[in-house]
Amino acid sequence: MGFTDATQFWNERFDKKEFIFGKEPNEYLVEQASRYLEPNSSVLCIADGEGRNGVWLAKQGMRVTGFDVSDIALAKANQFATDSEVNIQYSLCDTDSFDWRANLYDAVIGIFIQFADPEMRARIFKQIHQTLKPGGLFILQGYTPKQLEYKTGGPSLIEHLYTEEMIRELSQGYEILDLQCYEKELSEGARHAGISALLGMVAKKSL
Repeated sequence: MGFTDATQFWNERFDKKEFIFGKEPNEYLVEQASRYLEPNSSVLCIADGEGRNGVWLAKQGMRVTGFDVSDIALAKANQFATDSEVNIQYSLCDTDSFDWRANLYDAVIGIFIQFADPEMRARIFKQIHQTLKPGGLFILQGYTPKQLEYKTGGPSLIEHLYTEEMIRELSQGYEILDLQCYEKELSEGARHAGISALLGMVAKKSL
């Protein structure tokens, strides 16, 4: 899917008054960021959508950069940031056109970035590794293949879902601090609601 097609696809989803994934941050992100990240950390949020995760991080005192392919989502995210009295540097782009400058961020956040097919996913993992500072953290949350049984959110294509083996393979050059597959009830707006099959990872870029 090209940039224009992706923008149209996501704009159609986000073009609603309500926040389709809610305004509360992802639970796994909150748990792990509270454990590992310090105020004033520089953080990049990949495909931050309507801003629920970026705004929460900024409210914890972090310096947040984010991007998304949907201009409608980013308009909502910017308004959410303004209403929350935080500043986030958002840009309209996809993962292939974002400026992945080397050794820039203390942390990169990827919450349900499962629009990526296997080739794009491999590129994203390399781009994240490049842009993290040595010792920087990658926090990832996604669905596992069992999610296809639950149908409570996420992609319908199995090749877009995560297995522990796949994520370990993609995470060479990191020290894995946490990697778990688990099932939990999610309540993240209308799009992520109900029992869900999840994978969470925190990985530290090697020094």
